[in-house]
Amino acid sequence: MSEVSRLPSFPRGALIGAGALVAFALGIATLGRMTGPDQSMRDVRQVAQLDLRFQDRADGALAVFNADTSKQIDLIVPGSDNFVRATLRGLAQQRKREDEGPSVPFRLTRWADGRLTLDDPATSRHIELAAFGETNELAFAHILAANGPTL
Repeated sequence: MSEVSRLPSFPRGALIGAGALVAFALGIATLGRMTGPDQSMRDVRQVAQLDLRFQDRADGALAVFNADTSKQIDLIVPGSDNFVRATLRGLAQQRKREDEGPSVPFRLTRWADGRLTLDDPATSRHIELAAFGETNELAFAHILAANGPTL
């Protein structure tokens, strides 16, 4: 006599529910991608722009200069604005790897949509400062404001 082995099957309703959930999630993601904010439609007008040079001082401070006028516009004392220091250190390291010197100034830009960006024309590096949080973005906004109105 042969015995037929019957293994328990997975509940059909659960499989259908899981499939429907996956299809729903893909549909919502596709809809969001097609109708969401279009990044190409951002307001890309510059409302302020400042070319900057930075100089380390013997006392550990970081002097910030308007590259166009050579006027010192800010002084970052040791222990403050560590995000500014770390960002510039990273940009300087990339310049060194690419055999670029300090001759080309960095560019700090405020856009009409409120974004603040830092660019290194020597290496084509572009940093969206809001990606690092409001407090860190404000450290660079302070530098822009210290120079007064630009553009």
